[in-house]
Amino acid sequence: MAIQDTLPIPLEVLLPVIAAIVSFSVAAIYTGWVAKQKPGTKEMLEISEAVRQGAAAFLKREMKIIVPIAIGLSVIIGFFIGESNGIAFAVGATLSAVAGFISLKVTVKAAVRAANATSSGLGKTFAIAFRGGATVGLAVPAMALVATAILYMIYPNPITIAGVGIGASLIALFIRIGGGIFTKAADMGADLVGKVEANIPEDDPRNPATIADNVGDNVGDAAGMGSDVYESYIVTILASLLIAALIGSPENFAYPILIGASGLIASIIGTATIGTRKITDVMKPLNVSFYVTAAIAIALNFAFTYIILGTTPIAYALFGASVIGVILVPVIQKITDYYTNYKFKPVREISESAKWGYASLTLMGIIKGLQSTGPFIIALVAAIIISFAMCSAAAPEGSDPLLYGIFGTSLTAMAMLSLAGIVLAIDAFGPIADNAGGIVEMTGMGEDNRKITDEIDAVGNTTKAVTKGFAIASAALAALAMIQAFQFEATHYFSEMVIDYGLSNPAVIIGLLVGGLIPFIITGQLISGVERAAKRMVDEVRKQFKNDSGILAGTSKPDYAKCVDVATVASLGELWKSASIAVAAPIVVGILLGPSAVAGLLMGAVVTGICLAYHLANTGGAWDDPYKDTAGPALNTVIKLLNTIAIVFVPVFFAVIIL
Repeated sequence: MAIQDTLPIPLEVLLPVIAAIVSFSVAAIYTGWVAKQKPGTKEMLEISEAVRQGAAAFLKREMKIIVPIAIGLSVIIGFFIGESNGIAFAVGATLSAVAGFISLKVTVKAAVRAANATSSGLGKTFAIAFRGGATVGLAVPAMALVATAILYMIYPNPITIAGVGIGASLIALFIRIGGGIFTKAADMGADLVGKVEANIPEDDPRNPATIADNVGDNVGDAAGMGSDVYESYIVTILASLLIAALIGSPENFAYPILIGASGLIASIIGTATIGTRKITDVMKPLNVSFYVTAAIAIALNFAFTYIILGTTPIAYALFGASVIGVILVPVIQKITDYYTNYKFKPVREISESAKWGYASLTLMGIIKGLQSTGPFIIALVAAIIISFAMCSAAAPEGSDPLLYGIFGTSLTAMAMLSLAGIVLAIDAFGPIADNAGGIVEMTGMGEDNRKITDEIDAVGNTTKAVTKGFAIASAALAALAMIQAFQFEATHYFSEMVIDYGLSNPAVIIGLLVGGLIPFIITGQLISGVERAAKRMVDEVRKQFKNDSGILAGTSKPDYAKCVDVATVASLGELWKSASIAVAAPIVVGILLGPSAVAGLLMGAVVTGICLAYHLANTGGAWDDPYKDTAGPALNTVIKLLNTIAIVFVPVFFAVIIL
């Protein structure tokens, strides 16, 4: 008798719940430790409170737009598609918003304490920033894991809870778009007028946009990334469960969830390796933390493979697929680091090109971003080929090798996302360091203090770029499983007809073209949204300088709140455009041309969206512009939203036009 058969609650539910409880507990311990650190002077607290209020006000106003939409969609999905999917949508949407709020609250609290700790040296400052990030890193995946495990226990058929993916992706997209536009509009206002025209530092207290800039770091980098990683986790584990359901063997259901639990347990241990000791290189302890986590995750995956699947050839093949996923994370990290880190040739070449003017700088940035997609896609293709070939070759006799191959690739994606805890912890300390640097500058703490925050922030910018690549890669790997699940669902609902997914079908070609277009249309909308919001911010900063000469003289205080309000109103006005395209496109195409066209749309969006997203993330990472904070991060969420929408709404894809 298998071990899990003797338990009153299935192991695939019990273990993730226990892992999540432990993860929440450790996150609470980190939060308590950060809260006990001295927050600094009254002036520092006033700045921190202004940032907190601005960020909270932004998210509250954003939620006033999002919540009615989410409630309406939950009711519609529940009524037309099924009650369980309506409930799952509500769960996914709610926790996606919670992930954003947790990220925001922790970042603000940790930033002011990290700023104050700069007087104690690099080690203490880094520890506060990292443990603040670790709180987010451990809480967000724990929410996603426990939500999926419990929904699966209540509704054992994954297709009946696919709505959780729509809810998670839609809210994450809203937060990503709103936060991304806010942060770059504020950043451009602070830079173009403050630094370029007025010749003052970006975080100078005389700069009216400096508080808005710090708010943007929180609502864009912190809240946005928290929601992004949460939805990536949800959709990836859902993809594995959907393929496991098609295979039909019960033990396969347990495996993806347990891979998630192993990664969470490993992340808890990995974050504990970072202490307050003196350090000279910030990246070294981060690397140690990650590699400890990865090694423990692989060991636990092997143990769970033995417990759940035994020692059969397919068991070893599926374990091998999970190892590929773990290895893929540092591979992507190295590729992204090479193209976005100032230590390496591509960024130095971009910097060097500035000697010949803006045109040369722009061209070189685009060139390096385009070049970066090559090794990235090669790594993804290699992971897909190896995981698929291994698992399809080891498929049990009488089973479908295709499904096992795709299941193996979905497990590669799940193993990647299982490390979300440590990856998000390493990412989330970046916005904390950035905000801490702003507080140090605004309070005039001194050049030595600023050097400490700048050193941490430089590493934080690199790790933020890496996390974007991590999320983009997960979208590519999960999409293969989601598209396959969609095709099986379409065959189930339209069993009386033969669905042709071949390239000789005009509907598929039309779908490919429409799907390939979507990432470009959305990218254009998002960047133009930043441009419109930035113009308003620039006008506001110029107006304040013009109307009150005492601001630059240092005798009067800028109206920081007005700049925050300008960025908030401008960014929230852009929310609905991109999201409506992502939601409507597969539904409209499906109703008009049927499921074959939708399959083409999904594949077209993946092919162009993944390459475009990675190009934008890396070009923008080198430039520090809207490419990396707005357009790039939104596209991986768009791809996953398209897939989950297609799977849930497949019953209405009846094809008005027959080609």
